[in-house]
Amino acid sequence: MLSLQLQRLVVLLLSLFSLSIAQYDPIKDFCRRHGHQSAVVDNRLYIDGGLVNWKPFTSSSPNYTNPFLTFSDLTTETKDMPTLYANLSKNATVPNVMGGKLWEDSVNKRLYLYGGETYQAPPTNFLLYAYDILKDKWDSFGPPTGTAAIIPTSFGAGVSIPSRGEAYYYGGFHNNGSVPGWAGPPQASNRLIKYDMDSNAWSNVTGPDQVRRAEGEMVFLPIGDAGMLVYFGGSQDLYGNGTLTPEPLDTIFLYDLANARWYAQKATGRIPESRRRFCGGATWAQDQSSYNIYIYGGSGFPPSTAGFDDIYVLTIPSFQWIRGPYPLGSNVTGPFPKNMMSCNVVNNAQMLVIGGSNSNATGYECDVDTVGGQHNMNLGEENPENAIWARYQPKLTTYAVPTFIMSAVGGRNTGGARVLTPSGGFNAPDLSVLMTRKAIISTRTPTRDVSQATSSGASPSGGGEPAPALSPGAIAGIAVGGAVVLIALLVGCCCFIRYRQKHYKGPRHPSQGVPPNGWGPSGPLTPASPAITQISYAHTGPTQPQSPVMLPSVPVYPPAELGGHDNEQYRTARASPASVAAKLETSTWGTHASSPQTLSPPTPGSGPYPNRSPSYTERDPRTMQPGAPYWSSPPPQMQQPQFQPTQEPQGANSWLSVSRDGQQTWNRPASSH
Repeated sequence: MLSLQLQRLVVLLLSLFSLSIAQYDPIKDFCRRHGHQSAVVDNRLYIDGGLVNWKPFTSSSPNYTNPFLTFSDLTTETKDMPTLYANLSKNATVPNVMGGKLWEDSVNKRLYLYGGETYQAPPTNFLLYAYDILKDKWDSFGPPTGTAAIIPTSFGAGVSIPSRGEAYYYGGFHNNGSVPGWAGPPQASNRLIKYDMDSNAWSNVTGPDQVRRAEGEMVFLPIGDAGMLVYFGGSQDLYGNGTLTPEPLDTIFLYDLANARWYAQKATGRIPESRRRFCGGATWAQDQSSYNIYIYGGSGFPPSTAGFDDIYVLTIPSFQWIRGPYPLGSNVTGPFPKNMMSCNVVNNAQMLVIGGSNSNATGYECDVDTVGGQHNMNLGEENPENAIWARYQPKLTTYAVPTFIMSAVGGRNTGGARVLTPSGGFNAPDLSVLMTRKAIISTRTPTRDVSQATSSGASPSGGGEPAPALSPGAIAGIAVGGAVVLIALLVGCCCFIRYRQKHYKGPRHPSQGVPPNGWGPSGPLTPASPAITQISYAHTGPTQPQSPVMLPSVPVYPPAELGGHDNEQYRTARASPASVAAKLETSTWGTHASSPQTLSPPTPGSGPYPNRSPSYTERDPRTMQPGAPYWSSPPPQMQQPQFQPTQEPQGANSWLSVSRDGQQTWNRPASSH
């Protein structure tokens, strides 16, 4: 039994814990987020889980698991982005995960939370939780039923099809953050999980082949008889041991829902560099003559892991990759590579890109904290600036095919595409027929009373200002959950101390305390090292000239954005910085063969926001190119962990410099290191 003094300590810590949770306002205190889940239902974009950094953000600020469910009202805008609200409930029984999926059910007005992994905490046995949008509460639908073995993964690719009442999730990682009791290295999955919303039934469907995959993207297109799932990119786990190689983006996998059959199709055009943990969304011409999948960003593979700040479009049925209008240089990536953000298409016309981990960050600035890390992509460039990065327009509900896509497929901005087949033909004869059909979208009947639902995304309180950050029930639920964790930790500490007092025989020297098992110097803000098992990335040889390879210094603190299995290497680095630093490799400019650019501050009124408030102009970090993404302050510059390649890349000490006038020069350093 705990002593009276210890009981008082528990009560005090619980009180402090409750206050510390309650003191964070998910809107006012927001700085950065990544690894979250998001979905759109009835003009609301819901954001759940992931990792966040609160203000003030410093070198000693840790990652925090995000316990809040928030939403953006897509019918209104504040400071050129959808208005934010944070008054939705989420009790402590609902897991807070990163790399999962919110499956939206716009018919029954629910959000289903599937998959994901915990951060610095052990996972629990999987139960399917659903957020009831009408009643503002969470319900448990229990563990998966049926004979199929359903073991959730993290950082897979998921999509929901509300008109069919179906949701899918392909690939992803089994690791000790996603599966209770998992031992050994992470292992990717080769299965496609199907969930039937109306019957609460599960299926474990075979994938396109036996290759295990993760970190890619999947979208739904209304093409064929009943629609198709389209998957591409990410990582391959060829050996089932967490050693990953790139999934080339010239191969596109399609799953025909009507016939439950997979196809693989080769793509042509400007193939994007291999990437993982990017995001994307799909839209299509008004006559459905072309279906256009926009992707943004992502992390790279060794030896160049900095990642990407660029836009590509895959247009179907011609299966062409098209370089997007940002950045302007065709052989460079932008200066702000991001990964682990979310993308959600709104009314087929705009795509909101939320948050993301800034892989080359070294500073501690926030990601447009005044608008909650929201970035808007105008898919048809329908704005006075003809820019793809632009202010959000609540009334924009139609998609116009932009010029850079029309130049590849022909037609006009409403459709009429003339290039309807791949340049090398279809890999399967069936595809030549399926690509000419428009899916029949049936009307699904709700299985419960949804008469109180409205199409407005207004605040439940009806006011023009965001409602309070948390309901009392949510605060109480979080506090109770935290109390359980704290009590368990205290009991464990007491047992450990008693054990040490009983068994320790040597002299005690207070001035020679053991360093904490975390990063950096000890202190109340020093984050504990996570226990997620490490993933390694195998380098199979360069496909293009690489940027110069440099050895980074091991930071005293970890990048604040890193989560999951990316952290293990930094824990090792702290124990033996010299040996680990010798193994780290990075490049100065992603995987693109180019030299860094010098960016100067903007002049007032420049860029895609010429009419924005003076505070926006003053905090803009650079001269905005037409269509450049908007930051409220200079982007963070913190390094991301690098991964050791399995073999030395050829030509690693040579790189290609591209000048502003387009001249290319090969360079080789005077000496190799």
